[in-house]
Amino acid sequence: MRRVAALDCGTNSLRLLVADLDMARGEAVEVDRRTTIVRLGQGVDRTGAFAPEALARTFATLDDYAAAIGRHGVRADAVRVVATSAVRDVSNRAAFVSGVAARIGVAPDVISGDEEAALAYDGATRGLVGRSDLASPLVVVDIGGGSTEVVTRRVAKGGQVAGVAGQSLDVGSVRVTERYLHSDPPSGGEVAAVTAAVDNALDALDARLTSAGTLVGVAGTITTVAAMALGLSTYDRQRIHHAWIDTSALLAATDRLVAMPVARRKELGFMHPGRADVIGGGALILQAVVRRLGVPGLLVSEHDILDGIAWTVA
Repeated sequence: MRRVAALDCGTNSLRLLVADLDMARGEAVEVDRRTTIVRLGQGVDRTGAFAPEALARTFATLDDYAAAIGRHGVRADAVRVVATSAVRDVSNRAAFVSGVAARIGVAPDVISGDEEAALAYDGATRGLVGRSDLASPLVVVDIGGGSTEVVTRRVAKGGQVAGVAGQSLDVGSVRVTERYLHSDPPSGGEVAAVTAAVDNALDALDARLTSAGTLVGVAGTITTVAAMALGLSTYDRQRIHHAWIDTSALLAATDRLVAMPVARRKELGFMHPGRADVIGGGALILQAVVRRLGVPGLLVSEHDILDGIAWTVA
Protein backbone atom coordinates (compact mmCIF):
# COMPACT_ATOMS: atom_id res chain seq x y z
CA MET A 1 0.00 0.00 0.00
CA ARG A 2 1.20 3.51 -0.77
CA ARG A 3 -0.24 6.47 1.14
CA VAL A 4 -0.71 9.54 -1.03
CA ALA A 5 -2.23 13.00 -0.75
CA ALA A 6 -4.01 14.78 -3.59
CA LEU A 7 -5.11 18.42 -3.54
CA ASP A 8 -7.41 20.06 -6.06
CA CYS A 9 -7.37 23.88 -6.16
CA GLY A 10 -10.50 24.88 -8.04
CA THR A 11 -12.26 28.15 -8.69
CA ASN A 12 -14.73 27.65 -5.85
CA SER A 13 -13.38 24.90 -3.60
CA LEU A 14 -10.12 23.56 -2.26
CA ARG A 15 -10.15 19.81 -1.66
CA LEU A 16 -7.89 17.21 -0.08
CA LEU A 17 -7.82 13.43 -0.39
CA VAL A 18 -5.48 11.20 1.59
CA ALA A 19 -5.73 7.59 0.44
CA ASP A 20 -3.92 4.26 0.67
CA LEU A 21 -3.46 2.84 -2.81
CA ASP A 22 -3.09 -0.87 -3.46
CA MET A 23 -1.10 -0.82 -6.68
CA ALA A 24 -1.38 -4.54 -7.39
CA ARG A 25 -5.18 -4.66 -7.05
CA GLY A 26 -5.93 -1.17 -8.29
CA GLU A 27 -7.92 -0.36 -5.16
CA ALA A 28 -7.96 2.73 -2.94
CA VAL A 29 -8.86 3.06 0.74
CA GLU A 30 -9.93 6.57 1.69
CA VAL A 31 -8.21 7.92 4.79
CA ASP A 32 -9.30 11.58 4.77
CA ARG A 33 -11.37 13.63 2.33
CA ARG A 34 -12.12 17.31 2.84
CA THR A 35 -13.76 20.12 0.88
CA THR A 36 -13.49 23.79 1.83
CA ILE A 37 -15.19 26.57 -0.12
CA VAL A 38 -12.49 29.25 -0.49
CA ARG A 39 -13.79 31.00 -3.65
CA LEU A 40 -10.27 31.39 -5.03
CA GLY A 41 -11.74 32.64 -8.29
CA GLN A 42 -13.60 35.53 -6.65
CA GLY A 43 -13.74 38.35 -9.21
CA VAL A 44 -11.13 36.77 -11.49
CA ASP A 45 -13.45 36.90 -14.51
CA ARG A 46 -13.64 40.70 -14.07
CA THR A 47 -10.15 41.61 -12.81
CA GLY A 48 -7.88 38.89 -14.19
CA ALA A 49 -6.19 38.53 -10.79
CA PHE A 50 -6.72 36.76 -7.48
CA ALA A 51 -8.18 39.03 -4.82
CA PRO A 52 -5.99 39.36 -1.69
CA GLU A 53 -8.81 38.06 0.51
CA ALA A 54 -9.29 35.03 -1.77
CA LEU A 55 -5.60 34.16 -1.49
CA ALA A 56 -5.76 34.62 2.29
CA ARG A 57 -8.70 32.19 2.57
CA THR A 58 -6.93 29.68 0.34
CA PHE A 59 -3.62 29.86 2.20
CA ALA A 60 -5.34 29.50 5.58
CA THR A 61 -7.04 26.32 4.36
CA LEU A 62 -3.76 25.04 2.92
CA ASP A 63 -2.19 25.47 6.37
CA ASP A 64 -4.91 23.20 7.77
CA TYR A 65 -4.46 20.68 4.96
CA ALA A 66 -0.68 20.65 5.43
CA ALA A 67 -1.18 19.80 9.11
CA ALA A 68 -3.55 16.96 8.18
CA ILE A 69 -1.09 15.59 5.61
CA GLY A 70 1.60 15.59 8.29
CA ARG A 71 -0.61 13.85 10.85
CA HIS A 72 -1.39 11.13 8.30
CA GLY A 73 2.30 10.55 7.66
CA VAL A 74 2.30 11.23 3.91
CA ARG A 75 5.79 11.58 2.49
CA ALA A 76 6.61 14.70 0.45
CA ASP A 77 7.17 12.65 -2.71
CA ALA A 78 3.63 11.26 -2.41
CA VAL A 79 1.85 14.62 -2.53
CA ARG A 80 0.46 16.26 -5.66
CA VAL A 81 -1.29 19.63 -5.86
CA VAL A 82 -3.28 20.41 -9.01
CA ALA A 83 -4.67 23.83 -9.93
CA THR A 84 -7.30 24.20 -12.61
CA SER A 85 -9.38 26.87 -14.33
CA ALA A 86 -8.97 29.83 -11.98
CA VAL A 87 -5.16 29.68 -12.00
CA ARG A 88 -4.45 29.34 -15.70
CA ASP A 89 -4.50 32.96 -16.79
CA VAL A 90 -4.35 35.19 -13.71
CA SER A 91 -1.77 37.97 -13.58
CA ASN A 92 -0.64 37.15 -10.02
CA ARG A 93 -0.27 33.42 -10.56
CA ALA A 94 3.28 33.50 -9.09
CA ALA A 95 1.95 34.63 -5.70
CA PHE A 96 -0.42 31.65 -5.63
CA VAL A 97 2.25 29.16 -6.73
CA SER A 98 4.79 30.33 -4.16
CA GLY A 99 2.17 30.39 -1.40
CA VAL A 100 1.15 26.80 -2.11
CA ALA A 101 4.77 25.59 -2.25
CA ALA A 102 5.61 27.31 1.05
CA ARG A 103 2.74 25.55 2.84
CA ILE A 104 2.52 22.12 1.22
CA GLY A 105 6.16 21.64 0.24
CA VAL A 106 5.46 21.05 -3.44
CA ALA A 107 4.57 23.50 -6.20
CA PRO A 108 1.13 23.13 -7.77
CA ASP A 109 0.77 21.70 -11.26
CA VAL A 110 -1.33 24.17 -13.25
CA ILE A 111 -2.93 21.76 -15.68
CA SER A 112 -4.67 22.28 -19.00
CA GLY A 113 -8.36 21.76 -19.54
CA ASP A 114 -7.58 18.55 -21.44
CA GLU A 115 -5.64 17.07 -18.52
CA GLU A 116 -8.34 18.21 -16.11
CA ALA A 117 -10.91 16.35 -18.19
CA ALA A 118 -8.77 13.19 -18.32
CA LEU A 119 -8.22 13.17 -14.55
CA ALA A 120 -11.95 13.67 -13.91
CA TYR A 121 -12.77 10.76 -16.21
CA ASP A 122 -10.27 8.44 -14.55
CA GLY A 123 -11.45 9.29 -11.05
CA ALA A 124 -15.14 8.94 -11.90
CA THR A 125 -15.02 5.69 -13.85
CA ARG A 126 -12.50 3.48 -12.01
CA GLY A 127 -15.28 2.10 -9.83
CA LEU A 128 -17.53 1.42 -12.82
CA VAL A 129 -15.32 -1.12 -14.57
CA GLY A 130 -17.28 -4.27 -15.31
CA ARG A 131 -20.72 -2.68 -14.84
CA SER A 132 -22.70 -4.52 -17.54
CA ASP A 133 -25.82 -2.50 -16.73
CA LEU A 134 -24.31 0.74 -18.02
CA ALA A 135 -24.67 1.55 -21.70
CA SER A 136 -21.54 2.60 -23.56
CA PRO A 137 -19.93 4.95 -24.10
CA LEU A 138 -19.56 6.52 -20.67
CA VAL A 139 -19.38 10.31 -20.82
CA VAL A 140 -18.30 12.22 -17.71
CA VAL A 141 -19.41 15.79 -16.98
CA ASP A 142 -17.58 17.78 -14.29
CA ILE A 143 -19.05 21.22 -13.53
CA GLY A 144 -16.51 23.35 -11.71
CA GLY A 145 -16.50 26.95 -10.63
CA GLY A 146 -14.66 28.27 -13.68
CA SER A 147 -15.10 25.62 -16.34
CA THR A 148 -17.00 22.48 -17.27
CA GLU A 149 -15.24 19.35 -18.52
CA VAL A 150 -16.93 16.78 -20.76
CA VAL A 151 -14.91 13.65 -21.52
CA THR A 152 -15.15 10.08 -22.81
CA ARG A 153 -12.86 7.24 -23.84
CA ARG A 154 -11.25 7.48 -27.27
CA VAL A 155 -11.29 4.18 -29.13
CA ALA A 156 -8.81 3.44 -31.92
CA LYS A 157 -9.41 1.25 -34.96
CA GLY A 158 -9.75 -2.33 -33.82
CA GLY A 159 -11.57 -1.36 -30.65
CA GLN A 160 -8.58 -0.67 -28.41
CA VAL A 161 -8.83 2.15 -25.89
CA ALA A 162 -6.55 5.00 -26.97
CA GLY A 163 -6.83 7.50 -24.15
CA VAL A 164 -9.60 10.02 -23.65
CA ALA A 165 -11.37 12.58 -25.77
CA GLY A 166 -12.46 15.59 -23.78
CA GLN A 167 -13.18 19.28 -23.94
CA SER A 168 -13.05 22.03 -21.35
CA LEU A 169 -15.80 24.62 -21.72
CA ASP A 170 -15.39 28.16 -20.41
CA VAL A 171 -18.56 28.00 -18.30
CA GLY A 172 -18.64 27.21 -14.58
CA SER A 173 -20.90 27.92 -11.62
CA VAL A 174 -18.93 30.90 -10.32
CA ARG A 175 -18.18 32.30 -13.76
CA VAL A 176 -21.78 32.33 -15.02
CA THR A 177 -23.08 33.61 -11.66
CA GLU A 178 -20.70 36.58 -11.71
CA ARG A 179 -21.42 37.31 -15.37
CA TYR A 180 -25.17 36.91 -15.54
CA LEU A 181 -27.01 36.18 -12.28
CA HIS A 182 -27.28 39.45 -10.39
CA SER A 183 -30.81 39.15 -8.94
CA ASP A 184 -31.88 37.00 -6.00
CA PRO A 185 -33.52 34.81 -7.14
CA PRO A 186 -32.40 35.28 -10.76
CA SER A 187 -34.77 36.85 -13.22
CA GLY A 188 -36.09 35.08 -16.28
CA GLY A 189 -33.85 37.18 -18.48
CA GLU A 190 -30.78 36.27 -16.44
CA VAL A 191 -31.63 32.58 -16.58
CA ALA A 192 -32.07 32.85 -20.35
CA ALA A 193 -28.67 34.56 -20.66
CA VAL A 194 -26.92 31.71 -18.81
CA THR A 195 -28.72 29.08 -20.88
CA ALA A 196 -27.74 30.85 -24.10
CA ALA A 197 -24.09 31.12 -23.02
CA VAL A 198 -23.91 27.44 -22.08
CA ASP A 199 -25.69 26.35 -25.27
CA ASN A 200 -23.18 28.40 -27.25
CA ALA A 201 -20.31 26.63 -25.46
CA LEU A 202 -21.90 23.24 -26.05
CA ASP A 203 -22.08 23.93 -29.80
CA ALA A 204 -18.33 23.29 -29.89
CA LEU A 205 -18.58 19.78 -28.42
CA ASP A 206 -17.17 16.92 -30.48
CA ALA A 207 -19.83 14.47 -31.66
CA ARG A 208 -18.24 11.73 -29.53
CA LEU A 209 -19.18 13.74 -26.46
CA THR A 210 -22.82 14.26 -27.40
CA SER A 211 -23.64 10.59 -27.95
CA ALA A 212 -23.45 9.29 -24.39
CA GLY A 213 -24.65 5.81 -23.57
CA THR A 214 -24.40 6.71 -19.88
CA LEU A 215 -23.78 10.20 -18.52
CA VAL A 216 -21.73 10.22 -15.30
CA GLY A 217 -21.82 13.42 -13.23
CA VAL A 218 -19.21 14.47 -10.68
CA ALA A 219 -18.27 17.36 -8.35
CA GLY A 220 -20.17 19.60 -5.95
CA THR A 221 -22.79 21.12 -8.24
CA ILE A 222 -23.97 17.73 -9.44
CA THR A 223 -23.83 15.95 -6.08
CA THR A 224 -25.80 18.82 -4.53
CA VAL A 225 -28.46 18.64 -7.24
CA ALA A 226 -28.57 14.87 -6.67
CA ALA A 227 -29.20 15.41 -2.95
CA MET A 228 -32.10 17.67 -3.89
CA ALA A 229 -33.52 15.16 -6.38
CA LEU A 230 -33.20 12.32 -3.86
CA GLY A 231 -35.06 14.33 -1.22
CA LEU A 232 -32.24 14.14 1.32
CA SER A 233 -32.54 16.14 4.53
CA THR A 234 -28.75 16.11 5.03
CA TYR A 235 -25.82 15.42 2.75
CA ASP A 236 -25.25 11.64 2.56
CA ARG A 237 -22.29 10.55 0.41
CA GLN A 238 -23.25 6.88 0.56
CA ARG A 239 -26.72 7.51 -0.84
CA ILE A 240 -25.47 9.93 -3.46
CA HIS A 241 -22.56 7.82 -4.74
CA HIS A 242 -23.67 5.87 -7.83
CA ALA A 243 -27.27 7.03 -7.48
CA TRP A 244 -29.23 7.09 -10.72
CA ILE A 245 -31.32 10.26 -11.23
CA ASP A 246 -33.72 10.24 -14.16
CA THR A 247 -33.84 13.34 -16.30
CA SER A 248 -37.29 14.50 -15.24
CA ALA A 249 -36.33 14.40 -11.54
CA LEU A 250 -33.02 16.09 -12.33
CA LEU A 251 -34.65 18.97 -14.21
CA ALA A 252 -37.28 19.40 -11.49
CA ALA A 253 -34.53 19.65 -8.85
CA THR A 254 -32.52 22.17 -10.86
CA ASP A 255 -35.62 24.30 -11.49
CA ARG A 256 -36.36 24.41 -7.77
CA LEU A 257 -32.80 25.39 -6.86
CA VAL A 258 -32.63 28.14 -9.47
CA ALA A 259 -35.93 29.63 -8.31
CA MET A 260 -34.90 29.76 -4.63
CA PRO A 261 -33.37 32.87 -3.07
CA VAL A 262 -29.92 32.29 -1.59
CA ALA A 263 -31.21 32.48 1.99
CA ARG A 264 -33.65 29.64 1.30
CA ARG A 265 -30.93 27.53 -0.32
CA LYS A 266 -28.78 27.92 2.80
CA GLU A 267 -31.58 26.40 4.87
CA LEU A 268 -31.38 23.13 2.92
CA GLY A 269 -29.71 20.54 5.13
CA PHE A 270 -27.53 19.16 2.33
CA MET A 271 -26.36 22.55 1.02
CA HIS A 272 -22.83 23.72 1.74
CA PRO A 273 -23.34 27.39 2.70
CA GLY A 274 -20.41 28.44 0.51
CA ARG A 275 -22.11 26.91 -2.53
CA ALA A 276 -25.56 28.42 -2.03
CA ASP A 277 -24.97 31.59 -4.06
CA VAL A 278 -23.56 29.77 -7.12
CA ILE A 279 -25.57 26.54 -7.19
CA GLY A 280 -28.19 28.18 -9.42
CA GLY A 281 -25.58 28.89 -12.09
CA GLY A 282 -24.21 25.36 -11.82
CA ALA A 283 -27.72 23.89 -12.01
CA LEU A 284 -28.40 25.81 -15.22
CA ILE A 285 -25.21 24.41 -16.75
CA LEU A 286 -26.30 20.90 -15.80
CA GLN A 287 -29.74 21.46 -17.31
CA ALA A 288 -28.22 22.55 -20.61
CA VAL A 289 -25.82 19.60 -20.73
CA VAL A 290 -28.51 17.01 -19.99
CA ARG A 291 -30.87 18.48 -22.57
CA ARG A 292 -28.18 18.72 -25.24
CA LEU A 293 -27.06 15.12 -24.76
CA GLY A 294 -30.65 13.83 -24.63
CA VAL A 295 -29.89 11.23 -21.96
CA PRO A 296 -32.57 9.46 -19.90
CA GLY A 297 -30.77 10.22 -16.67
CA LEU A 298 -27.50 10.73 -14.83
CA LEU A 299 -25.30 8.40 -12.78
CA VAL A 300 -23.79 10.41 -9.92
CA SER A 301 -20.27 9.70 -8.66
CA GLU A 302 -18.63 10.96 -5.48
CA HIS A 303 -15.30 9.97 -7.04
CA ASP A 304 -13.90 12.62 -9.36
CA ILE A 305 -10.78 14.51 -10.38
CA LEU A 306 -9.41 14.30 -6.82
CA ASP A 307 -9.33 10.50 -7.08
CA GLY A 308 -7.75 10.76 -10.53
CA ILE A 309 -5.01 13.00 -9.11
CA ALA A 310 -4.31 10.50 -6.34
CA TRP A 311 -3.63 7.70 -8.82
CA THR A 312 -1.12 9.85 -10.73
CA VAL A 313 0.97 10.08 -7.54
CA ALA A 314 1.18 6.30 -7.44
